[in-house]
Amino acid sequence: MEWLSENGQAISAITSVCTLFVWVFYAQLLYDGYVRQRRPRIIVNRGKGIGMEALCLISNMSNEAIYVQHLIAVLHTRERSYSLDVVEYQQEGDEQEEGCYRTHQGPLGSGDYLHVQSFNSILKQIMNYWEIDAAVLEQEGLTLGIRVIAIYGSEDMPTGAWRTFELDLSAPSTRQLRPTTIDTHRMNSKRERKRVLQWAEDIEIHKAY
Repeated sequence: MEWLSENGQAISAITSVCTLFVWVFYAQLLYDGYVRQRRPRIIVNRGKGIGMEALCLISNMSNEAIYVQHLIAVLHTRERSYSLDVVEYQQEGDEQEEGCYRTHQGPLGSGDYLHVQSFNSILKQIMNYWEIDAAVLEQEGLTLGIRVIAIYGSEDMPTGAWRTFELDLSAPSTRQLRPTTIDTHRMNSKRERKRVLQWAEDIEIHKAY
C-alpha cells in the first residue's frame, strides 16, 4: 500500500495511456468497418451457364446504389486489343426496326443485378464493330475483359471493376469461357479511380470523333 501511495501518480498516468490506446484501437476498428461498408463492391460474373452463351451479369453488392455509366468489353488478341462500349445496344427483330433500344446505363440498387447479354453476343459486336476476321478467333491466348464504370453515392470520382475471361473457342461449349481470377477486381483506390476516369474520358473522346 505504501508503494502504491508513493507511485500513485505514475500508475494513474500509465493507466490513462493504456486506456487511450484501447480507445484508439477500438476507434480504428470502427473506422475500418465503416470504410468497408462504404466501399463500393461490383461483381462481374457468368450466369445461366458457363459457356459462351452464358449471360454477362453485373451485380451491385455495395450498401448504396450505383449509377452504371459504361460497360466496356475488351478483346485481347496476339496483335492488339479491341474495345467497345456495350452499355447500349440495339434490340433484335421488330423492336430494332421500330427504333426501340434497351440501355444498361442507369442506377442499380444495392443487391440488384443486370444481365448485359450473352458473352457470345458481346464478342460478335466487337467483331462486327472492328471488322475483325473470324480467323482471329482461332488464335491461342484470347481473352475477353469486361470493365464497369460507375458512380457510387455522392462521390465525384467514378469507381470501377473489371474481370477477364479466357476464350478457347476450339474447346467444348462448357469450357470455352473461363475466368482468369476467382473474384472481380474492384478499383476503389484513388490511383485506380484515376485510371477509371481515363477510361471514361477515352470513351467520350472517341464518341466526339
